[in-house]
Amino acid sequence: MLRRPFFPVSLNLEGRVCVVIGSAEDREAVEKATALTEAGATVRRLYDPEAVSETDLGDVFFVISTPQDEKLSARLRQWAERGKFLLCCIDQPKYGFVAMAAIAKAGPVRVAISTAGLAPRVAKILKMALQRAMDRKFERFVKHLASSRARTRAENPGPEDSPIRRRAMIDAARGFEATVEFAYPPWFEESDG
Repeated sequence: MLRRPFFPVSLNLEGRVCVVIGSAEDREAVEKATALTEAGATVRRLYDPEAVSETDLGDVFFVISTPQDEKLSARLRQWAERGKFLLCCIDQPKYGFVAMAAIAKAGPVRVAISTAGLAPRVAKILKMALQRAMDRKFERFVKHLASSRARTRAENPGPEDSPIRRRAMIDAARGFEATVEFAYPPWFEESDG
C-alpha cells in the first residue's frame, strides 16, 4: 500500500534558529546546513549525536537530524512534541514531521520534488533535469521579472492585486514556456504500465 503524499510547503526561515545534527564529515548535514543558511536561518550545528540533549533544542524552530539512529530519532520526536519544533529525521519519516524534498534551484527559485520517500531515485532524476533547464539564462529571466515587478510597483502604488500590476506581470512572462517529457525503462513499457 502506498503511503499518503506529503503536503508540500516552503518555510520562511529568515532569522529563525535551526539545528543540524550530524558529524562534521557528514555530507548531508553539511548540505542541509548550507541550504538553511541560504534561506536566512540562524544555523547551529551539533556534531556529536550522542551528546545532544533536550536543552540544546529549547529555542529552535526546525531540527534536521542526519544520523539514521532510531534511538536518537525517537528521543528527538519526544522533544519535538514537547518543544513544538519542526523535525526532520533523514530517511526515517516515521519520526519527523518534515521530509526533505529534492530541490532544483536557480537564484531565488526553488522547485521541490517529493515522492513521499517511495521513489527517491526518480526524485533525483527529476531534480537533475530541472536543474539543467534552470540555467543561467533562466536565472537572468527571473531577475528581470523581479526588476519589472519592482518597477511596476513603484510606478503604480496601491493594492498588490491591482489590475495594472497583475497585467504587467502577465505581460512580462508572456512567451515563457516549459516542456516536460518522460522516458520509461523497457521492463515497464513491456508490462503494460
